[in-house]
Amino acid sequence: MPERPHLDSFRRQARALQRAARAGDAEAVERVARHLPRALDEVGGVRLSAAQLVIAREYGFASWPRLGRYLDTAAEHACDTRAGTVPAADPADEFCRLACLTYGREDGPERWARARWLPAERPDLTSSNIWAAAAAARPEDVGRLLRAQPGSVAERGGPFRWRPLFHLAYSRFDPTVSAEQVLAVARQLLDAGADPNDGYLFDALPSPFTVLTGVFGHGELGSRRQPPHPRWQALGRLLLEAGADPNDGQALYNRVFDPDDSHLELLFEHGLGTGDGGPWRTRVAELATPARLLRVQLRWAIEHHQSARGRLLVEHGVDFHSPFEEDRPAWSPGDGRTPVELAQLSGDREIADHLVARGAPPPGPDPVRELIAAAFRGDRSTLDRVPSEHPDAVAGARRGRPGLIVWAAARAGTETVTLLAGLGFDVNAYGRGDAPVEEPWETALHHSAMAGDVELTRRLLALGADPDLRDRRFDATPLDWARHSHQPTTVELLEPLTTATDPVRD
Repeated sequence: MPERPHLDSFRRQARALQRAARAGDAEAVERVARHLPRALDEVGGVRLSAAQLVIAREYGFASWPRLGRYLDTAAEHACDTRAGTVPAADPADEFCRLACLTYGREDGPERWARARWLPAERPDLTSSNIWAAAAAARPEDVGRLLRAQPGSVAERGGPFRWRPLFHLAYSRFDPTVSAEQVLAVARQLLDAGADPNDGYLFDALPSPFTVLTGVFGHGELGSRRQPPHPRWQALGRLLLEAGADPNDGQALYNRVFDPDDSHLELLFEHGLGTGDGGPWRTRVAELATPARLLRVQLRWAIEHHQSARGRLLVEHGVDFHSPFEEDRPAWSPGDGRTPVELAQLSGDREIADHLVARGAPPPGPDPVRELIAAAFRGDRSTLDRVPSEHPDAVAGARRGRPGLIVWAAARAGTETVTLLAGLGFDVNAYGRGDAPVEEPWETALHHSAMAGDVELTRRLLALGADPDLRDRRFDATPLDWARHSHQPTTVELLEPLTTATDPVRD
């Protein structure tokens, strides 16, 4: 979505698409054909209504009216993460800015350490500002301010224009804060009418960050920079008991990278996977259903060797029989494979055998799948046998998964990368290391450099990896990735081999 999206900007996009398609522009015609091919046969050319529908579908909405309804929701519930980058003149606002997890690039312990100094320097900081008092978990101040102005529980304030309960849930400045303080403030706010399902659409993206999202923490920047609330279990339980919907897609996504399943156990205890998706799915119809949310979790668990999570999901009734098609995750194609097939492809016999034992049908023979699975298991005998029995299997594997070696570098290691290179997979191919999908993002060398894996980096270089290749998202070399991730061992290895580099862009 563009920054500060407004329906007028989408109208302009639709008119531009209509004009281009009517003029025969190849790219515009292809866009219309992809989403609404019958519009190309209209007498007089593509209509404006058809162009609007194409634009809506390109942004992930089923219709133009659905896009419009979402923009209304975004206008009401938007939050701009850039507010976290601008120092506030008011000390209480500045405290809120520094104390809270924002899910912007500024998150991290250094920021929260600066926040700890402000209450010490200004003891009155929380006495007249309910948002700062909530962020600081000061029950005396919160109680007094609520008695003086009960309506403040629903008022937005601070630099992010959040309500008080949101400040409490996203506060990270004091890792030693007691559960008694936190729960006392939460109960005061909830008793005064705070919404346990309160949330915002960060930068107008359509996945809401709720109170519960903030309590659970984690995310793409890792647990050091995006930790859970220090009292996340007690606070999360209180919010769920107060009515917070457990089907929180953003919270599930943020915690998917860590193999710990304690958040899932708490959510299942309060109805995860049941219901209609709660108030946010009413506001944003494009959000996944509870069943689909858990299918996404299952696919991630299988492909990332999170066997315990896979078993937990199966035990709670998640569908492990059906192929991944219409319920595909956003980051992976609905390729029609079943969970068992995906487990085999990932070389995870444990979860594959578990699924079959629980009643999933075993997949039929597939030489390409068998070949890839053998590479991830390090099964050299199968790698020798399959090509001799099925001469086209190796070419089929390379054709269907040209970027597989990137996934192998990020998830399997040196042996699998070596085996795939021996099968003819290009060590300089572009792919993705965070999911086994074919998108040309980075090379295997980028991942080994970022991970500080000297053995794998040396092996890739020996196999012909080019240290001067730049990734397709940040225009950075493997050396840039190593520097950005503070990996001195791979920096030292790559510096003399990289002919030219610029500092990586954040």
